Amino acid sequence: MTELMTEVPDVGSLHRLDDHRGDRETPAEPVTLVKPGDGHKPVKPPAYVRATRSVRALIADERTRKVGRLVVRHGMYVAGGARITSKRAWDGRTTARYERMMRAAEAAGNMEAAVEWEARGAAFRAARHQRRMDLLTAPQKVVKGAAIGVAGAEAGLLLLGGAMAIHSGNIADVIAPTMTVIELIHWLVVIAGIVWGPLVAFGPWLLLVALWAVGRRQNTAPQWALPAKQQATDNVPVTPSIVVKALKDLGISALSKAIKEMGDAGAAMLGPIRTAGCGVEVDVTLPSGVSTEEVLQRRRKLAENLNRHEHELHPSIPPQPRTVRLWIADSGALDEPIGLSPLVLDDNPVADLYTGSAPWGVDLRGDAAMVNLKQKMLLITGLSNQGKTACLRALALWLAFDPSVEFRIADLKGIGDWKMFDELATVLIQGPTDEHVAEATHMLEAGVEEMNLRMELARQSGSDDGVTREMARTDPRFRPIVFVVDEAQVAYGSGAIGPDKRPYGGSKATSRYFRAVKAIHDQGRAVNVTIWEGTQDPTNENLPKRSREGNHIRASLVLGTEAQSRMALGDTAVDAGAAPHKLRQGLDKGTVVVAGDGVKLAPGQPSITIRTHYIDGDQAVELADRAKARRAGVTTLSQLQVVGTVDPLADIAFVLGNEPRLRTQDVLQRLVEKNPTEYRDWNFGTLKGFLEPLGAEPRKSDGVMVVHRHLVEQALEERGQDDEQAAGA
Repeated sequence: MTELMTEVPDVGSLHRLDDHRGDRETPAEPVTLVKPGDGHKPVKPPAYVRATRSVRALIADERTRKVGRLVVRHGMYVAGGARITSKRAWDGRTTARYERMMRAAEAAGNMEAAVEWEARGAAFRAARHQRRMDLLTAPQKVVKGAAIGVAGAEAGLLLLGGAMAIHSGNIADVIAPTMTVIELIHWLVVIAGIVWGPLVAFGPWLLLVALWAVGRRQNTAPQWALPAKQQATDNVPVTPSIVVKALKDLGISALSKAIKEMGDAGAAMLGPIRTAGCGVEVDVTLPSGVSTEEVLQRRRKLAENLNRHEHELHPSIPPQPRTVRLWIADSGALDEPIGLSPLVLDDNPVADLYTGSAPWGVDLRGDAAMVNLKQKMLLITGLSNQGKTACLRALALWLAFDPSVEFRIADLKGIGDWKMFDELATVLIQGPTDEHVAEATHMLEAGVEEMNLRMELARQSGSDDGVTREMARTDPRFRPIVFVVDEAQVAYGSGAIGPDKRPYGGSKATSRYFRAVKAIHDQGRAVNVTIWEGTQDPTNENLPKRSREGNHIRASLVLGTEAQSRMALGDTAVDAGAAPHKLRQGLDKGTVVVAGDGVKLAPGQPSITIRTHYIDGDQAVELADRAKARRAGVTTLSQLQVVGTVDPLADIAFVLGNEPRLRTQDVLQRLVEKNPTEYRDWNFGTLKGFLEPLGAEPRKSDGVMVVHRHLVEQALEERGQDDEQAAGA
């Protein structure tokens, strides 16, 4: 009974389903079969199962894959070389090349070029026909020529042999030269017979090597077949075929169709590929029906088709119609540093506002980018922490080496980015509060007053050329004044209200800061009064349209949207390819797109991209100290000492404070304490003469003359209403 229970049934072994579960990556145990009547003796799997497993293991092995890529790579080199060589041979023997060029010209709408290629093709066919006709008579000419040649050669040999026979007296020497030639021919045949065998054996291999070399030079192997290291690090060269394929794959149906109709001659759209700095530049003439805007909108896809990152492709529109200019950087070139500023490297820097230019950085071609600051209003904007202050400060540091230039600076961030200009600038305001905005406004309003005074002085001077360089150097009344307001968005966004109820900041026409900036934009250039503003994140609220459009030089670091780019640079520059919103935040610090006057631009280009030199804080302090040494002592007014445009009515309201009325004697005393320079000579008659036309004249109360606060406030309100009406008009 026990023996019966231990026997294996004829139906074979049973296996639980969960015996086959587990980690799929773990190789399964070999499957064994149990035949009926064989007990527990395992049976090997069939041969096809074992063969399948072996093949799978072989394919999965990395060494097999490497060998496979090696075989495919070099095989494609040979196949590609054969294709290229045969195509060249076919083009040389047929009119295929001329037909492709005609189709390309027709697709591009250039009918003159199409007619020219048709004429060239007809000339080629005529010449080829003549050559074929010559081949019909070639055998006769060859036989006749060979017979004449052999006869002539034999005559010459016999003549030579005769001379030898006369000399030696042996008649056999007559045929000696002929026999020597026959012997030479014999040995040539013997040598050819010896070489012919190896040549036949190795000739095909030499041909394969030649085809392989052509294919490798033209890189005909697919990318996946290349070694992994080579795929990751190779800087794929920009060739006409690569550019044409990149354009064809943009997804613009009209462009793809036109290139397809051109055949392999799509390169007819391309101008010469020129080396330009750390990259190349090429002009692409688009076929009819394709607009430049369609290509500019697909910048990222075009860059990737060229095996580049988006920031490594800079398209623009040259003067020629239907043309896009592509500047394509070498892979990784724009991530390399550009070096120190010439200001830092030069032991004796020289600056001249009238004749010199500031070394700001380098353009994409690696050429020095110089900025002419003569009588230029400047705006630089961008996102926070992208190098805006450093870019603006670098220009000011260069200009500081011109001792005739006066700086008045308001740093509305107030963390010390401009502290090295203490004792270099005549005014230096540092802080982000409403009080600092008020002081910055006073600074600009004082500049407007001085600008108006200069206008009158310029008319009195009789100069026909405005304020000349000689006048600026010799007359301190005309020395250049540069106002710098960093973080100007603080002023445009401030809600500070003055004692006269007028807002200091804001973007409306009633804003005192905005009106002062606009006044300098309108007339300051003529009398050497200019303003530079730096601001963040441009919007209509923190950078009004009338303010940003009054600048001669408009520069932008990286921005978030195309709409912001248009605010910063204008529609013309953005439509032509300027794209600060395509820069990389954090990676392209200090890279600015510049539009407008003052920077040398390529013909027909409204903007340029500049990688600015970075001058750190320590270097800026050193440069500022060297600039101070070239000047006479400069006393810098802090924000607590700045006296802006004198407004007696506002000053009277200020000294009244919360007093409902104040004696005229006390009003005069407080005015002198507030501004001794302006009010030292005021007396009771001066005060009455000023307030009486405004309806706020001093009146007697308890036997003394007093100034009533409510009358002064009423006069301020009426003046504010008049200003609003004037601004609205």
